[in-house]
Amino acid sequence: MPPLHRIARFDDLPAIVAIYNSTIASRQATADTEPISVESRHAWFAEHTPGRRPLWVIEAEGQVTGWLSYSNFYGRPAYSATAELSIYLHERARGKGLGRYFLEQAIAYAPQIGIHTLLGFIFGHNKPSLALFDAFGFERWATMPRVANLDGIERDLIILGKRVA
Repeated sequence: MPPLHRIARFDDLPAIVAIYNSTIASRQATADTEPISVESRHAWFAEHTPGRRPLWVIEAEGQVTGWLSYSNFYGRPAYSATAELSIYLHERARGKGLGRYFLEQAIAYAPQIGIHTLLGFIFGHNKPSLALFDAFGFERWATMPRVANLDGIERDLIILGKRVA
């Protein structure tokens, strides 16, 4: 049976934060270097409204195993039809096609919420995520060399983009 996503509920937030925090140590997926708290994500969660900037989760056996968010880009009205996508998966859920599923669904759904441009902000050393976005036709629109410092190692940020409408 193919995976199905649903709109995240507030009671999913602890699992969403736990998945996010589980990626910090790898220094691959986020510029956060210390775990975040559930409380620190309350405002972020509230910004993700289903009709404009959804936050989706996938469950397996009653547990949230991954999430995808559409987030505002740059916070100015002229950019309202552009959204940044973030995909985070529980360690047990990686390599099972859930990232592909999420990205396919996000691309298809974007025009329904007035999005014509999708972006991904991915570290240059995060080869799996770059390959995923490349497979869906995202283009490299910018390279920001050595803008992140992770444990004394300077890392590039790649901005990928795709017009979907």
